[in-house]
Amino acid sequence: MRDYFQYDLKVQSEHLDALAHVNNVQYLQWVQEIAEAHWSSLTAEKNETYGIWVVRTHKIEYKRPAQFGDVLTLKTFVAHTEGFLSERVVKIYFKDTNTLLAQCSTQWCYLHPQTRKPESIPQKVIELFH
Repeated sequence: MRDYFQYDLKVQSEHLDALAHVNNVQYLQWVQEIAEAHWSSLTAEKNETYGIWVVRTHKIEYKRPAQFGDVLTLKTFVAHTEGFLSERVVKIYFKDTNTLLAQCSTQWCYLHPQTRKPESIPQKVIELFH
């Protein structure tokens, strides 16, 4: 089984759209937030300089709606790295039933911290994900 990072959240009124479901853009916000939280958890104790991650593409599939008060579990892992690109998967479940309601595959691009140009992902970074 792949190692993953996860946390739970409760759907708030500000997450909803006019149909009283979680807004599609909100799911993408959560995808970015869990990716940042995972990266922070991996690097918090490190005394290293790392590059910058930026999104290149998102592919998201919505399976079921979430509504106000639902408790969700977000899980993420890095599925693949090659060159300056990394694929991160995020899956969002209803916490109480473990039913999948959305999944997203995001391609992240690794940038040099000073030049902000694409840079091959260093081995020290790849090792953080495994």
